[in-house]
Amino acid sequence: MIARAGIGTNHLDGNTRLCTATAGEALKESFGSDGQPGTLADVDHADVIALFGHNVAETQSVTWMRILDRLAAPDPPKLLCVDPRTTAVARRASVHLAPLPGTNLALMNGLLRELVVNGWIDDEFIREHTVGFEDLSDLVSQYPPERVSDICGVGADDIRHGARLIGEAQRLLSTVLQGFYQSHQATASAVQVNNIHLLRGMLGRPGCGVLQMNGQPTAQNTRECGADGDLAGFRNWANPAHVRELASVWNVDAATIPHFAPPTHAMQIFRYAEQESLKMLWVSATNPAVSMPELRRVRSILSKESLFLVVQDIFLTETGMLADVVLPAAAWGEKVGTFTNADRTVHLSEKAVDPPGGARADLDIFLDFSRRMDFRDRDGRPLTPWSNAEAVFEAWKRCSAGRLCDYSGMSYAGLREQGSVQWPCTDTAPGGTARLYADGRFWTAADECETYGKDLITGSPVDATRYRANDPKGRALIKSADYETPHEPPSAQYPFALITGRTVYHFHTRTKTARAPELNGAAPEVWVELSAADAATHGIRDGDPVEIRSPRSTVRAAARIADIRPGVLFLPFHYGYWDVESPAAHDRAANELTLTDWDPASKQPIFKTAAAAIALLSRESEGTR
Repeated sequence: MIARAGIGTNHLDGNTRLCTATAGEALKESFGSDGQPGTLADVDHADVIALFGHNVAETQSVTWMRILDRLAAPDPPKLLCVDPRTTAVARRASVHLAPLPGTNLALMNGLLRELVVNGWIDDEFIREHTVGFEDLSDLVSQYPPERVSDICGVGADDIRHGARLIGEAQRLLSTVLQGFYQSHQATASAVQVNNIHLLRGMLGRPGCGVLQMNGQPTAQNTRECGADGDLAGFRNWANPAHVRELASVWNVDAATIPHFAPPTHAMQIFRYAEQESLKMLWVSATNPAVSMPELRRVRSILSKESLFLVVQDIFLTETGMLADVVLPAAAWGEKVGTFTNADRTVHLSEKAVDPPGGARADLDIFLDFSRRMDFRDRDGRPLTPWSNAEAVFEAWKRCSAGRLCDYSGMSYAGLREQGSVQWPCTDTAPGGTARLYADGRFWTAADECETYGKDLITGSPVDATRYRANDPKGRALIKSADYETPHEPPSAQYPFALITGRTVYHFHTRTKTARAPELNGAAPEVWVELSAADAATHGIRDGDPVEIRSPRSTVRAAARIADIRPGVLFLPFHYGYWDVESPAAHDRAANELTLTDWDPASKQPIFKTAAAAIALLSRESEGTR
């Protein structure tokens, strides 16, 4: 609200852009609006759980424990795991498909082709509740298992086996995360997971759902509130009626809210700062000096004298060290507020202790800024008149009312009594809603959809006139896309495909977890995973110091020989420089190596499709190993 109606800027984005922008985009492209169709409770009912690029054992360990409980119980589900690494999930899977990084879309097209050819589809559901099936069927017919095998490096029979597992499931739950979201053709690949459920008619029933997952509990809030490329309440920036409605809720003129072009995504914001057309950048609760791709470029941008950098955080991060002004913020246990998990579950977080020193809740900082700037509504009253989190929550309820993410039936008192509630929560659904689309009606009607959609290959927005002319009228959109070669495939000079990811012991850039002695002791230093075959070829032993090179920079790490497909290197991305003796070395962070590139539809940076080389550094003598 402060950014759009106060400052009047289109340059606003969230850390969600690096994490789950593709989740939101994929949901919008298929169903007309963001918002998970399924619920985590579907884990308890599914007979097949398919995990696409989702290392749930290390990224969402509580959910993994829930899956393990099912696997240990009578009538356990079967697991399908799509991951180039043999993770804990892969070791428990009935089928493990390990595609070459950057080839996810080809694999998904191959799986869909098998569903169609074998008749593992729900013809009635497709006919009554979807549009676009014919185009998809024509395209995926070009992806027989043998062709997909050549592209992905996965056995043709394994592809058939995986498709059969999906096709014969009675209750299918699919989850998706960074292995798809941060890779080549991210949105196109994630949309194909939605297509599996549309072709099989598996939505809205226990055990039948899609979870385009979030990497953190507040990612969903970022998307709901319009901080990642849309308007608040899942409104469509390209629909003048939605802009007028939001302006009415905020009591400002519609012209105040920028809607002349799509909201600016993070990668473009940094480009504007680099070009010096953007003069001030306010970074709150994220650490781009470690988390963004191609860090040498990012440090250069953040260090520019032409850029006034404000950093608001609970610790002095690598980004904070480059700031002109640092605003100390309160941590989650030092303030009151709600947060919403991946499956639309809203929780109230109570204040446990006071923040130290001069630290203040983020909300208090923003409200203070708004008062000092004297932002006002069209009646001359303060734009943000609130003084506490509960008052802002009541305003948010009014903003979300009537939209899919409807909070209007919630209250702090109700959340304290019930513990948690899933939106939409209204007068007619006071207990919340566990699953969306049980009636087969989606948010795709031209007057209510969150977006008119994009071309999955180019990212070009669909014209509003064209969308209205073909109004789906509440039917889901089956969208297809052809596989294209990644922009930076392995080469003779850089023969490996480099992917980045997480370890269970750390979160994001370690600003909190590295201060926990037990967690930091479990994973104190960066490492690189490579296969035993690749290690033998390069004369590398487990624990050896190695150098990983990409066209952009180098990283030094300890080698870890692991069960990963040959030709792939894995680096955890958590390790920055705030806790090292020589921070100027810049040879530790995985994102020194990643490239400045993003998915055309979701605008999410690509962290899992880069080319790299590896070389052994000096090895200690055998007597000191």
